[in-house]
Amino acid sequence: MIIWVLYDIKNDRNRTKVAKLCKQAGLYRVQFSVFLGSLNAHEKDTLRLQIEDYIDEEEDSVYIFPMNKTELQQTELLGQAFDKDLISDEVRALFF
Repeated sequence: MIIWVLYDIKNDRNRTKVAKLCKQAGLYRVQFSVFLGSLNAHEKDTLRLQIEDYIDEEEDSVYIFPMNKTELQQTELLGQAFDKDLISDEVRALFF
């Protein structure tokens, strides 16, 4: 399944750690606090559990959105939807 991870984490150290966890899981950074990629259900659950260790539930927000390729291709991107310096051909391939 295709996974979006979006977050707003106040603590710099924890925010950096969550970004590293997303990269280690095989997700691609498309904006500073947004990652996209393909994970199976087990990998998604593992990532969620790892992220929980680095967030303050009273202050931070993390969203993990699963979707299939058809839903992703129906996504409408407006303006500068992706940071062009961050996205890779792998991310572009998910859309086409």
